[in-house]
Amino acid sequence: MKKAILRILVSFGIIVAGLLLFALTKPDVFEVERTVSVNAPREKIFALLDDLHSWQFWSPYEIRDPAMKRTFSGTNSGKGAVYEWDGNGNVGAGRMEITDTIQFSKVVLKLDFTRPFEGHNVVDFLIERHGDSASVTWAMHGPANYFARVISIFVSMDSMIGKDFEHGLINLKNLAEK
Repeated sequence: MKKAILRILVSFGIIVAGLLLFALTKPDVFEVERTVSVNAPREKIFALLDDLHSWQFWSPYEIRDPAMKRTFSGTNSGKGAVYEWDGNGNVGAGRMEITDTIQFSKVVLKLDFTRPFEGHNVVDFLIERHGDSASVTWAMHGPANYFARVISIFVSMDSMIGKDFEHGLINLKNLAEK
C-alpha cells in the first residue's frame, strides 16, 4: 500500500515538474486580436474609441459590472485621457491611458491591471476605410510572465478574452451604425 502511494506521488511530481518545464517553452508575450466591419464613417467610430467616457456604451466590461467605480482624469479625450476602474471579480481593477492617436485611424492605450492579477499591456484600435464602411481591429499585446505561461498550457489568452473583444466590437458596431 505504501509503495503504491509513493508511486502515485512520484508520478504526480513528475507530471507537475514536466508541466512546469513545458511552460518555459511557451512564448513570453501574447497577442489577442479581433476585427469587425462597421458601416459608419471612421470619424464616428474614432470618436467612440478616443473618448473614454463613451466606453460605457459599448465595452463588454461595463456590462459585466454596472456598479463599477469609474474615475476619469487627464484630457477629456485623446492622448492623456485616463480611465480608472474598480469593480467586482468579473472586471477587477486597473487603469488605462490613451498614449497615442492618429486622427480617425488609430487609438493606442496603456492598460494596467491591478486586480485580480497585475498586468501591463498595450491596446491598439485600428480603423481602416473600406469604401463607405470601415474595419475596426481591437488588439492587445503584452508580456506573459511565468504564471501566465503555466496557465496558457490549459487555456490561451485568446480564448479567455477573444470573446470579450468580439462582443465589444459588435456593441461598438451597433452604436456607430445608429
